[in-house]
Amino acid sequence: MGSFSIWHWLVVLLIVVMVFGTKKLKNIGADLGSAVKGFKEGMKDGTTEGEPPVVPQQVTSQAAAGEPPTIDVQATQKS
Repeated sequence: MGSFSIWHWLVVLLIVVMVFGTKKLKNIGADLGSAVKGFKEGMKDGTTEGEPPVVPQQVTSQAAAGEPPTIDVQATQKS
């Protein structure tokens, strides 16, 4: 139950290529690469160097006064 040898991996690779074909595997690799590249660019665009990210906070007059928040609901009667 040791690790697989190089021959096991070559047989698995050969079977995968025979099942999916080289063109489909190439397309999957290209799609995965572009997705990773887009994710990295999105992460880079989200923050600027030297500036901490801005976290929006909502402050209400009740929270500033130390009062508990009010929950606004509409009550209905059972018939």
